[in-house]
Amino acid sequence: MLTVMKRIVILTGSELRHTFFRTALGNEAGIEVLRTYCEGLEKSLGTVTASDPEGSMRRKHVEWRAESEKEFFEAYVKEHEDRSRPIFIAKGAINEPERVAEIIALAPDLIVAYGCSLIKEPLLAAFPKRFLNVHLGLSPYYRGAGTNYWPLVNGEPEYVGATFMYIDVGVDTGDIIHQIRARVLPGDSPSAIGNRLISDMASVYADIIRKIDTLPKMPQPAPVPRKAYRQNDYDEESVKKLYENFESGLVEKYLAEVVARERRAPIVINPEVASSSAI
Repeated sequence: MLTVMKRIVILTGSELRHTFFRTALGNEAGIEVLRTYCEGLEKSLGTVTASDPEGSMRRKHVEWRAESEKEFFEAYVKEHEDRSRPIFIAKGAINEPERVAEIIALAPDLIVAYGCSLIKEPLLAAFPKRFLNVHLGLSPYYRGAGTNYWPLVNGEPEYVGATFMYIDVGVDTGDIIHQIRARVLPGDSPSAIGNRLISDMASVYADIIRKIDTLPKMPQPAPVPRKAYRQNDYDEESVKKLYENFESGLVEKYLAEVVARERRAPIVINPEVASSSAI
């Protein structure tokens, strides 16, 4: 069967996980990355917590996460050619008229977003139903910031995952294409769960990009009482609670109850999308 090349523009960040993501997509068969716009770290958690006291849990968690990212992604990035044609811009600059005009002129088949700023008009209007996003979290259960952090703080690993969706004018309100749940293994740390999910996410995203023209429209989840958090909610107490949960056997308890827990938190599974598998 002849594979039609999908020409894409990527909108993402510039931390190691974002570098892995764009490098991985650039090396996928059937995908050509015309350009990647990598936004800066001005509003990242690392920047926000850099002025915290040396021993603060907020700062330690961000540092531990960065070390875990190196373990998961650094070797891949070093060993694979970067075919993503990156351009580095300030946070939020993706909506500037100059950038919008550049993207429209590239005439991609799809815009592919992960970890970028909120996209505004007129960029949205230029690519109706051709603008994809991955929300790290399971909509509609958790919204806002830290949507895979807060489920672990709340002792609910079943709500850690990724939601592939179309971008619309709302915030994480576009039609859901497919969802995956995080793979949790014995002995996992919070960062290991998150980084394994990102690895799986990149592989699944590539499959969605290649098949986007033929994927069936999925029934959307029913509204549920949602939990919404802001970046300002990320405080010392929540980080302490996170690590107390893991020290108290959260992973082992979850794995013992995983079938029942997943049943309580159904997700959208598109039958035409490949199962998650690490790159």
